[in-house]
Amino acid sequence: MTIRRRLRTRAHQRDERGPSGLSLLPWLLMGLGALSHLISGEAPNPWIGVLGLLAFNTLYIAIVFRAFDPIRRETPLTWGLLIGLGALTFGLAIGYGREWLLLFPLLGLGVGAVVRRGRLLPVITFPLVLAVGVVTFWRDGWDSIGIVYGTFISIMVTAAILALDETVRQLRATREELARAAVEKERLRFSRDLHDLLGHTLSVIVVKSEVVRRLAPHDLDAALAQVADIESVGRQALTEIREAVTGYREGSLATELDRARDALSTAGIEPVVRRSGPLLEPQTEALLSWVVRESATNAVRHSGASRCEIDLSGTAERVRLTVTDNGRGPADATPGSGLRGLRERVAAAGGTLDSGPAPRGGFRVTAELPVETSVQHRGEPAE
Repeated sequence: MTIRRRLRTRAHQRDERGPSGLSLLPWLLMGLGALSHLISGEAPNPWIGVLGLLAFNTLYIAIVFRAFDPIRRETPLTWGLLIGLGALTFGLAIGYGREWLLLFPLLGLGVGAVVRRGRLLPVITFPLVLAVGVVTFWRDGWDSIGIVYGTFISIMVTAAILALDETVRQLRATREELARAAVEKERLRFSRDLHDLLGHTLSVIVVKSEVVRRLAPHDLDAALAQVADIESVGRQALTEIREAVTGYREGSLATELDRARDALSTAGIEPVVRRSGPLLEPQTEALLSWVVRESATNAVRHSGASRCEIDLSGTAERVRLTVTDNGRGPADATPGSGLRGLRERVAAAGGTLDSGPAPRGGFRVTAELPVETSVQHRGEPAE
């Protein structure tokens, strides 16, 4: 298994790197015809031919290796080397002809590797192929039509294959980045859910435990009733955490309002709940449930209030939830992590969430969301 894992890792690393200039080096064997022409002694000025062939190979190798480096491929030096290779190829082909005409397809490989895509490719390809056709026809007649065709094919096929490979690697990198972003988004969602779930639940448990401690010496039955509530809250929290882990939790706004009433009453805060407006989609109810939960938790833990009002109203277009207490107000102007997370979630749903001091003291949280479906209107009396 270890060997297989290593082989897969190496294959993945090769895929990330992509092809290199080594993949175009074997095509230099096409230059053996020019070398044999020199060795046979039929070529005039053989030393010029040797130096020209050596310079051609050097330029070709330099170009193909630079062509596979995205940074160096676009530099003026690479274009200068390519122009030099073209001038040298035409000079050797005009001077020697015959087997030396096979250097044109090699020039096409270099051009295709450097240019690859864009409007510049046809602008360079067609004049180059036309010039190759003129030279080869002049040196070798109609028998050289294969050289012209080979030059055109070498440019276009090389450019197409390398451009496709580059696009595939970019798409693979984009896919991996999107996967990483999805994982981070899910981690953020999970951390927010756990914060909201555990923050509210633990606050209720703490408040009820304090009530038990006060009632136990005087009213054991009432204390046992609070203990039963603590057990019920704990079991419900376990269920919600399991649902949050699997990602299928959808909050019920009516249930959350009942829990908020109970938590506020247990903490000695008078709950006042008003609800009117359109029936809401489950997603909207779930998001507003988080706002109710977080706001009620903050009121129980931090406000020191004697009264907390939860007002839900709306129109056919937007729904508005306001939670206001008459407590001491925010000790710090900076919202906590729970409210920050809620603000981001509400904004992602096309709504807004504001929090801060209430006009007549205390603290206020206001959330507005668009209404996706308006079925009917309902109202509940104030409590």
